[in-house]
Amino acid sequence: MNPELTRKYSAYPQVKLPDRNWPNVKIDKAPFWCSVDLRDGNQALIQPMSMAKKLEMFDLLVELGFKEIETGFPSASQVEFEFTRKLIEDELIPEGVSIQVLTQAREHLIKRTFESIKGAGEVIIHLYNSTSTLQRDVVFQMSKQEIIDLAVKGAEMVLQEAANYPETKFQFQYSPESFTGTELDYALEVCEAVMGVWKPSPEHKAIINLPATVEMATPNIYADQIEWFCRNMKKREAAIISVHTHNDRGCAVAATELALMAGADRVEGTLFGNGERTGNVDIITLALNMFTQGVDPGLNFQNIGHVIDVYERVNRIPVHIRHPYAGELVYTAFSGSHQDAINKGMSEYEVNGGRLWAVPYLPIDPTDVGRNFESIIRINSQSGKGGVAYILDHEYGIKMPKDMHPDFGELIQKITDRDGRELKPEEIYKAFDDTYLDSHHPYDLHSFHVIKRHSDKQEKKSFAQIEAVIGVDGDDQEISASGNGPLDAFSTALKENITGDFRLLSYHEHAINTGSSARAIAYIQVRKADGNTFWGAGVDTDIIIASVKALLSSLNRSVS
Repeated sequence: MNPELTRKYSAYPQVKLPDRNWPNVKIDKAPFWCSVDLRDGNQALIQPMSMAKKLEMFDLLVELGFKEIETGFPSASQVEFEFTRKLIEDELIPEGVSIQVLTQAREHLIKRTFESIKGAGEVIIHLYNSTSTLQRDVVFQMSKQEIIDLAVKGAEMVLQEAANYPETKFQFQYSPESFTGTELDYALEVCEAVMGVWKPSPEHKAIINLPATVEMATPNIYADQIEWFCRNMKKREAAIISVHTHNDRGCAVAATELALMAGADRVEGTLFGNGERTGNVDIITLALNMFTQGVDPGLNFQNIGHVIDVYERVNRIPVHIRHPYAGELVYTAFSGSHQDAINKGMSEYEVNGGRLWAVPYLPIDPTDVGRNFESIIRINSQSGKGGVAYILDHEYGIKMPKDMHPDFGELIQKITDRDGRELKPEEIYKAFDDTYLDSHHPYDLHSFHVIKRHSDKQEKKSFAQIEAVIGVDGDDQEISASGNGPLDAFSTALKENITGDFRLLSYHEHAINTGSSARAIAYIQVRKADGNTFWGAGVDTDIIIASVKALLSSLNRSVS
């Protein structure tokens, strides 16, 4: 940036609050949530929602558990007026859900707003006017007193109109628009003037919404503003302090969290943060942040895929692949070190019975939001052996011995380097199958029989005699030998008749599925006479045959 350009800007003033309390406060309960997707969100769309899409979004918000939903600005748009009427006339608003309607502090707009909600059960009338220095001086060219008079007159008109609709339970809300650009003492003066008209009580509270209409400072300053306001408000017990943050500085989530610590009771926001300019605060991120700290957010995001589908369809905006909690890749690790840590963390979590979630790089269990583990680890040229092992384990039940990870990991690395792309799980399995399980050259098992086998318990000895037919470069060769077990006997027969000397270094086995058709997999590492080592694997319903196949696999790899 050109240093000279910085002279156009000045630092936002700090709030004098040396004894601030909010840094020591812990969020331990959910706020009141109000979705403004149908108003703030809709007005930010290139192509606003149709009636059908508005209804679909409303249904989703109800399904997610929102009890307060701002349906629009009915006095400013015929579509929003008709939408509000349709919700009421078709009885689409569930009991216990309040619709919120926005209006400026102007008489004809207030009257039209009340016409839109006739017959509704529970309604929040959201009154606002701009109070900031910039808006007063540049846009409206009004004095402080004129702004207060405008707010008071609007509040009086709301009170008068509400008396004409006795069938409706009203709650009144006032917003000093551009609160963050308003002098704190003046913002408080305006809000208290409005409350003086409405005369709320602890039993019937008014909502005072303090919006960061434009995010102008760091989140801590917004928190200071909220705490100062709550401290100095005369009838704090009669008000619900609401916050409505925008994301101009990219800090809306942090600003809202700190505001809740500072005393706010309520949050207005949107799904995925859709809103004017850089957007509103993202309620999904806020709610799931609480969830990961052991706090029930009171909203249900257990099927995040469904939420994404509806959101993208009605808004025509894609959810970013790196969006917290919802993005396609946020539970995915490509990095080898990350994959290894996740793999170990998942294993530890399962060993401990899945009680307290503590897995590196994953602050939330993906299954809690309806995601599965298929895409947690994906393999490309940045990946490591741990990630490859995780894929085989969680997708195919193949639990390679740890000492075998580098052997197969190196092979996958060569493939990804060569192809320059991500490998799908089925491609990784095929590489494992081609390398180990489908290895038949030069040695191929044609038949194998255990002729004799017994175990002497007292002498702690076992004995076995085997016969086998091995294809060697296409020619059948019969071999037989005895040993302290079938695998030892088979090894001896191979050494004496076909391969020459080698040594078994490692042997592992496990079941890879259950039931009558259960299969076993064996892994064997051999060392040849020249000191080189090779891994092999074999699968069969008979563990002895699986072991024999694994031995031939390792020997085939030694001569490939």
